[in-house]
Amino acid sequence: MITSKSGELHWFVRYGISLVYLLLTLFYVLTLSPTSGGYLLVFAAVVGGYMAMNIGANDVANNVGPAVGSKALTLGGAILLAAIFEAAGALIAGGEVVGTIKSGIIDPQEISDTQTFVWLMTASLLAGAIWLNFATVIGAPVSTTHSIVGAVLGAGVAAGGMGIANWGNLGTIASSWVISPVMGGVIAASLLMLIKKTILYRDDVMQSARVYVPWLVAFMAWAFTTYLVLKGISNIWKTGPLTAALIGLGVAAAVYEITRRSVNRATQVMENTRERVNDLFTVPLVFAAALLSFAHGANDVANAIGPLAAIADALVTGSVSEKASIPVWVMAIGALGLSIGLAAFGPRLIRTVGSEITELDKSRAYCIAMSAAITVIIASQLGLPVSSTHIALGGICGVGFLREYLKTRYASKLHRILERHEAEDQDQLRTYLRNFQTADVEEMRAMLKRAKKFPEEVPLTKKDRKRLKKIYKQELVKRKHLYRIAAAWVITVPASAVLGALMFFMLRGMLI
Repeated sequence: MITSKSGELHWFVRYGISLVYLLLTLFYVLTLSPTSGGYLLVFAAVVGGYMAMNIGANDVANNVGPAVGSKALTLGGAILLAAIFEAAGALIAGGEVVGTIKSGIIDPQEISDTQTFVWLMTASLLAGAIWLNFATVIGAPVSTTHSIVGAVLGAGVAAGGMGIANWGNLGTIASSWVISPVMGGVIAASLLMLIKKTILYRDDVMQSARVYVPWLVAFMAWAFTTYLVLKGISNIWKTGPLTAALIGLGVAAAVYEITRRSVNRATQVMENTRERVNDLFTVPLVFAAALLSFAHGANDVANAIGPLAAIADALVTGSVSEKASIPVWVMAIGALGLSIGLAAFGPRLIRTVGSEITELDKSRAYCIAMSAAITVIIASQLGLPVSSTHIALGGICGVGFLREYLKTRYASKLHRILERHEAEDQDQLRTYLRNFQTADVEEMRAMLKRAKKFPEEVPLTKKDRKRLKKIYKQELVKRKHLYRIAAAWVITVPASAVLGALMFFMLRGMLI
């Protein structure tokens, strides 16, 4: 058996595949690469492959985790889908040119010595990869962009002093720690509330689904098409937001008609329950996971191969430039590394994102996927820095906190009504409380109506009322996971910066 009971590859298979990939990278660059550069380029290529694997292991979970947590995709299916679309995004839309310094965090013109620049970028790759590796081990999804930015900052300061850093850009990046999760959470919670009010809280949920689900799916098609045009294929075709929105509108119109017919057929034979309505979001979630993975591969592969491309360019030209072309072999290293890292080490983070923070169903996962696309579209037009990782986690917390709020609000209404009723039959009360504890919001409403109509069936004492209140203090967002992830977010830039400086001094001491 090459897989464990959880469906993951056994540890020796995971590490074996990773080692083979890194050895093949070393062998290719050492013997077959069309770019000269000596052993330093070989070492940098292996480190770039290591970085790509860690991006696949940590960052890709945000794209497929909600779909897995809601059971729209199996873990194996999600890994296969993400691996294909991540690699496709990197190879097809990853771009031919990349900025040598991510986010302009340091000024490359301040480093006139090519050898120092190569050490700096190699140290940055190694430091960013080590931090991502650590975050993956502790189960904390963090921003890969922030990891490489912090590493470049630390290595840059170590190489050229404090004056080399663009501290204004660093402040802008730090603002995304708040902007990204808040925007993602607010949008996801708002969408979930809309779905509840228009569909899930209605008596005839199937009739409501026939009216509103096609619009929701069409809106999703518009958002993801616009997102893909603006961000996913921007490296091969640049266009303005108006053109992207109009293209999205055309796709949305076609999707609306297809979905309307499909939903009308499906709901004719479905049971009139919320669980069956959730099934209508399965196919859109699969497409969302695929498109998010494609866009991620197109954009975030630069975190792994950008510094490697910069190193190769510096070694070939003998100078430091702000832009560097990306050789095909460099892009291939990044694309393959993303897929291997995801398959070998991604399942743990996929489970964290999909099920360990809060319980997800398909309608909640739809809202999280939508919040990712909408937030990026809004932020891009406003010039705000956002992190896809932070958006996804913010969206998950947003739907979780909304559920907590709704539970508390409905419980409060119930308390005010039931406090007026007293009886002596404690067995009936205990049965009622057990049922109430496991009820969802819609079932609570039905029990509330019955309690109002038949007060003799719900005998409550003062002690029992207090016990009932405690039921609703349950945490639908698991705080221990949330606090660990938030702490990792905050320290990502400084931690990777310290590692970057240490790696630079270590490499310079070894290679000088």
